[in-house]
Amino acid sequence: MIYVVKIGDSLFSIAKQFGTNTATLASINELPDPDVLVVGQAIVLPSTPSPERPIIETNLYVEWYTDIPSENVINQVEKNAALLTYMMPFAYEVKRDGSLTTMNWGSLSEIANTHNVETVIVLANIEDGAFNDTLAHTIFTDAEVKQKVFEQAVAEAEKRGTKHIHTDFEYIQAADRENYVNFLKELKAYAKGYTISASLAPKTSASQSGIWYAGHDYKAIGEVVDFVVIMTYDWGYSGGPPMAISPIGPVRKVLEYAITEIDPKKILMGQNFYGYDWTLPFEQGNPSAKAVSPQQAVKLAIDRNAAILYDTIAQAPYFRYWRDGVEHEVWFEDARSIEAKFNLLKELQLSGISYWHSGFDFPQNWYLLNEMFRVKKK
Repeated sequence: MIYVVKIGDSLFSIAKQFGTNTATLASINELPDPDVLVVGQAIVLPSTPSPERPIIETNLYVEWYTDIPSENVINQVEKNAALLTYMMPFAYEVKRDGSLTTMNWGSLSEIANTHNVETVIVLANIEDGAFNDTLAHTIFTDAEVKQKVFEQAVAEAEKRGTKHIHTDFEYIQAADRENYVNFLKELKAYAKGYTISASLAPKTSASQSGIWYAGHDYKAIGEVVDFVVIMTYDWGYSGGPPMAISPIGPVRKVLEYAITEIDPKKILMGQNFYGYDWTLPFEQGNPSAKAVSPQQAVKLAIDRNAAILYDTIAQAPYFRYWRDGVEHEVWFEDARSIEAKFNLLKELQLSGISYWHSGFDFPQNWYLLNEMFRVKKK
């Protein structure tokens, strides 16, 4: 299903070798320039999906905070909505008094209705652009604030025609671990008949310390909610050293721990659509790495004539290039890396996969997803 470009290859020679045509290959892979390939580039080959392939659930976070134009975000959602179970516009920020920020959904509701996708109300403890632990504490422990959160979340759900509320509360203090579980229990009791889901940090043990991990009790939360999204990405992050964003080894370790605490049929594996372009040499305090989509990464490699390498340990592609006397290192996702995640999903028999986020184009993902799975609809 996947061919890796070698020296001397052309799209025509690849098509001839596998009994297809250049137009099909260019369309499947949405090649930035079908006449120019780069060594190490992964090309998805056409195949016929098996009717016996397993059924999974898929989710796409629709993110509005980036500098990507909203019309581009909407176009990405509409193009791939046929392969979505859930759509989660991100996010309603919970204020200190329990009220929610407003959000313009654009045409998302219409797209969801057309493609039979379940829309979701997402609540987040974001204040001034960042997750806030003291805000989370107030939300969990102030009875009046909590009641207002419940009322406004249900009211917004009714307005949007959904019965699904998702919580993405991050950077929770260890002391609020039980408070968060109780909040979810009370939300589920208040919103009877609703689906309640939650995002979880990528833990590897129940006792894992740190502000991102300590407030999330896998076992207790997994018993309360209908399903969880585990954020298995960001090992490579914009402010850190160059590396794979979601290396397969650490992803596996998190998910193997998760299934000891939570029913695998309640787990959606998190998957990044973005990669990063770092400047070298890396030093703490450098400007943040620039986020790039898989499509942008391949085009950059072609433009700079940089061969794409593949880390077989991390199961991720990367390359280096020079510009204006400065060396760069880029890690991203391609057909091989996403196939490795799909195989892990099948091996562990998880419920499905959740993508962060809609602003980054990754056509190879959607083609392979359809080849390897059937997607559950609401």
